[in-house]
Amino acid sequence: MSRFRVIPIAEPRLTRQRMYEIIRAPVITEKATAASEHNQVIFRVALDATKREVKAAVEGLFAVKVDAVNTIRVEGKSKRFRGHLGRRSDYKKAIVTLAEGSRVDVTTGI
Repeated sequence: MSRFRVIPIAEPRLTRQRMYEIIRAPVITEKATAASEHNQVIFRVALDATKREVKAAVEGLFAVKVDAVNTIRVEGKSKRFRGHLGRRSDYKKAIVTLAEGSRVDVTTGI
């Protein structure tokens, strides 16, 4: 008999407003277009968003089934402009793998 009890983790309950805060914008690049051939969509998401929240937000906003979510935190670059040092903001990307038969058209609005 094990001393530890396994507690299932429930899916997060998100409001519609929080879903829109999590999913910031789709990423439209050559690499993102190539990923769409493998049933993947890439979004810019909030820095504090978790994979579970991203999954729930995409399923709630686009009415699709999500298989997996991978996240990448991108550090902002240091840039110079006319001798002044500046810094771009950090951001987070989410690569969302959709279930077979699901599609998201990022060229149209929600």
